[in-house]
Amino acid sequence: MAVKIVMTWDISPDRDQEYFEFVIGEFVPGVQKLGLQPIEAWATVYGHYPQIQVGLLADDANRAHDVLNSPEWVQLQEQLFGYIRNFSYKIIPARGGFQF
Repeated sequence: MAVKIVMTWDISPDRDQEYFEFVIGEFVPGVQKLGLQPIEAWATVYGHYPQIQVGLLADDANRAHDVLNSPEWVQLQEQLFGYIRNFSYKIIPARGGFQF
């Protein structure tokens, strides 16, 4: 059963430009190379919620855990942490539409 890795974070102050360059140039291609499919990205413009929510699709929970425990993911995540704060994630069964 396909699962979705739902990640949320806030962009660090004064890092917007560098963050977006990293996400487009390295993060998205990196997760694709690891076998995850980026399927959604949301930005919060009002309210006290995480600024960014990203959904990545994996074939199943085992594959998701394998990727998230891989050295390649750890390296990519560490790079991402240079641009963000308040990171969290969860793995949930994938279904259509917006999921928290």
